[in-house]
Amino acid sequence: MATRTMNSPSASAQTPLQKLRVVLEMIKIEHTLFALPFAFTGAILAANGLPTLWQCFWILVAMVGARSAAMAFNRLIDRNFDAKNPRTAQRAIPAGLVSVPFVLGFTIAATGIFLLAAFELNQLTLILSPLALAIVFFYSYTKRFTAWSHAFLGLALAVAPVGAWIAVRGDLELAPLALGAAVVCWLIGFDTIYALQDVDFDRQAGLYSLPTRYGATNALWIARAFHALMILCLIALGMIEGLGVCYYVGVAVAAVLILAEHILIRPDDLRRLNVAFFNLNIAVSLVILASTALGIWFR
Repeated sequence: MATRTMNSPSASAQTPLQKLRVVLEMIKIEHTLFALPFAFTGAILAANGLPTLWQCFWILVAMVGARSAAMAFNRLIDRNFDAKNPRTAQRAIPAGLVSVPFVLGFTIAATGIFLLAAFELNQLTLILSPLALAIVFFYSYTKRFTAWSHAFLGLALAVAPVGAWIAVRGDLELAPLALGAAVVCWLIGFDTIYALQDVDFDRQAGLYSLPTRYGATNALWIARAFHALMILCLIALGMIEGLGVCYYVGVAVAAVLILAEHILIRPDDLRRLNVAFFNLNIAVSLVILASTALGIWFR
């Protein structure tokens, strides 16, 4: 079990603001950048241009609320596993930097913020909001029983672009489903790569992932296959929406970035995993957002 560092105050000694800061760091609030560009990609496709400022604001609030709730919930139910894993033992809950009740309260508050945003957007968004929450919360349990937990995480992330389309249009068509499918394939690919660093621990703890089931080399081939499917889904999206050349140039750039990700990672060399996982994937989502906007503008 991990212990607190000498310079870190205990949860009971912290002010509420300090505890909130710890929780925001724990859930990596900055990693909202993974999904946020895809959410706004769905929004601009639905609006056939720029959504209203009102819609943009509440989509942003909904995205941050849902992700924050899901990540805090994940840290809560995984706290015992995190305490035993050397890579995660210094996370806030097992390290004693924040209490379980405080994180639970944060999760409830973030859920409330998401529901408020759904209410402010439109009726269908509000009706479907419990389903969205069920998807993002359910992911946290999947590693306990299936090697395809990455697909459930992909589905949770795909809620963002599909939900943003619904938030703008109040309906559901083929285009957001194609974009959502691309996000699922993208996530399966890069989350499989990320899971390589926990193979030994996951096997000892009885947790499941594609690397633990198929081995690192085969898991990387599965990741490559799903990243190829992602590109095909993005091409299909461009055809469905009649997007212009700028969009396809962006898809090509995204494909190069993903190829670079796979070049950087080898089964026996994970030193550049953080660069491949964080930097390149954030770049991919931003490129797709920008190229979609240009594709709409110039079609």
